[in-house]
This record gives sequence, C-alpha cells and structure tokens, in this order.
Amino acid sequence: MGVHRNALTGPVRVVGTGLLGTSIGLALRQEGIDVQLSDVHDENVRIASGLGAGSPARDVPAQLVVVAVPPDQVAAEIEAALVASDGIVTDVGSVKSLPLRQVGERVSKAQLERYVGGHPMAGSERSGPLAASAALFDGRPWALTPHPHSAPAAIDLVTELARLCGALPVTFTPDEHDRAVARTSHLPHLLAALVAGRLTDAPADHMVLSGQGVRDVTRIAAGDPGLWQQIITANAVALTDLLREVRDDLDLLLSAVHRGERSAIVGFLDRGVAGTVAIPGKHGGPAQAISALFVAVPDHPGELARLLADAGDIGVNVEDLRIDHDPGRPVGLVELTVASERVDFLQESLEARSWTTHR
Repeated sequence: MGVHRNALTGPVRVVGTGLLGTSIGLALRQEGIDVQLSDVHDENVRIASGLGAGSPARDVPAQLVVVAVPPDQVAAEIEAALVASDGIVTDVGSVKSLPLRQVGERVSKAQLERYVGGHPMAGSERSGPLAASAALFDGRPWALTPHPHSAPAAIDLVTELARLCGALPVTFTPDEHDRAVARTSHLPHLLAALVAGRLTDAPADHMVLSGQGVRDVTRIAAGDPGLWQQIITANAVALTDLLREVRDDLDLLLSAVHRGERSAIVGFLDRGVAGTVAIPGKHGGPAQAISALFVAVPDHPGELARLLADAGDIGVNVEDLRIDHDPGRPVGLVELTVASERVDFLQESLEARSWTTHR
C-alpha cells in the first residue's frame, strides 16, 4: 500500500508512555487528536491515561505510530509497527543511524518508505509519565531524520507531528544528527560523569567548599546510567571520534599545566570562552551578551516571589535564574542572568528596594 499525503488527524499510537511518549500524547490531545497508548508496563499506561494523554490502545488502525521506548528497544518496535500496519512510523530516540540500519535489514523497501526518524530536543532530569507535560516541546528543536527511501507524505506527517507538539522541526541526515548530538549532548554527559566521579572519594572537608561551579558542571551526570549506557553504545562511532579529540586536548593541557606554560593554558581557556559564545541564544538566535547578578534572599516563604515581582516592576527581563543552596547561610543566593546592558540598572534598582546584591 502506498503512502498518501494527509493531515495528521489520528489515531496516533504512542508506544512507550514515559516522559516523552506521555508528553506527546498530552500535546496531541490538546489538539483534539485521538491518541492510543501502549507500554510493556500497564501501570505507565494507567498513569498516562489518567493524566489525559490518551486511552489504552485498541484494535484500531493508526495513521501514525510514535515509538518512544528506550534505545535498545527502538529498532524492534519500529520494525513491529511497520510490519503490523500500513501507518506511518516515527520514533523519538536520541540516536538515528543504528536503528535505521537495523530496521533496514529486516523490512522491505516499501515498508521502510513509511518510516521517518525523529528526535525532540527536550527532556527533564525526571523520567516517567508523571514528569510529562503538554508544553515540554514548546519552542524546542525537533530533529527530523528522513532517509533516502522516506516517502514525502511520511516526512510531511512527521513534520506536522512536531509542529502540533509546539516544536520547531529541523532536518538532518541520520549520520549528521548523530554527530551533532554526540557533540552537544552525549559528550557533555560523559565529561560531567568523569568530573562527578572524581568527587566520590573526596574527603568530606573538601566537599564543604563545593560551590555553584561544581554543581553546574556535574548536574547532568545524575541521569539514569542504564539509559545513558544505551545511548552511548548506540552512538559509539560518533562519540569515539570526539573522545579521541578530547583525549588529545587533555594530553596537551596536562603537559601545559605540569610545565606551567601559561600561554598554552590561556589558549585552552580562550577556546572554552569561544565555545560558550557559539551556543545559540534564546529562541535559537545569536548568543546574547548576558551578565549575572547575585541577590541575597532571606530563607522564608514569599521572598523569591517578591524578588521576581520587583524585577518585573523594574522592567528587566530575567533570562535565567539559579539558586545556590548553601546550608551554612541563613539566606539563599539567587543568580539572576540578564542582558549585559541592563545589569547595572537592575542592580541599582534592586538595591534601592533594599535587596543586597553583588556581581
């Protein structure tokens, strides 16, 4: 059966009701689309259904099947969906080349035409259906990875899925996608894990000096090791090249530090600064010059809300906010990130309202 060009009207079958699958269901239900949910864990389906993400799957042909399962299971579920029905199939896995190759070895060319890979660049440190949100994908990139045999109608339908979920579709080849996520997601996670691992045997008196810097660098290392080993293994080719580059840089940096070669050390630090500038700014535009302002906030109810209300009254947009939790202080230290040209004005205005600040 050929693939016909249609709007996404449903039913949509979501296979896997974790964070991403349930969030997709919630977003599509807001658009009035019939969503059928399935999962190897009946409890997840019950929770996702109770949240309003759809209803338990029934024997009704699906226009679109969305595979939202752990990496090790993605290829098998894509294959099963292509064989079981004539619907279009996509997935939300974080690696694209390996599943495509595995599926391509097991299904016919006509079946493979109905598959288009996808990867929404959104997530949370939490997992499972209870962490889901219909707004999870709002304004976030959703990578589409069509292969040479993908039917145009299949590409159109998966693109519409991303848009209905509030995301911004962007197109990559499967190989280019895997190189991109290796650089921007998988490598940072491994390096965070290495840094965090150096803390496990640290003396307790060393850890007393922990500040926001070590928390920032190690935060993502808290991700589920079982899930991440699947991701890393699936994307081994792209990651191996990058890890070799990092190893070479570490060898050079080690030599520079050991020899006290200040110019070489500065070169590494300058390159790091340049890398932070390369990260796209808010809404995907060029990076904006931003500055941090630290504000001491008394540790009792209502004070953080008062600070944010004052910042709003002052008329300065807060680009980011972080709280430094230090049990040794009677106040919290809130870091407000704002446009650099507005930070002086914000500091003067907050201090005029009796807030204690520093840069």
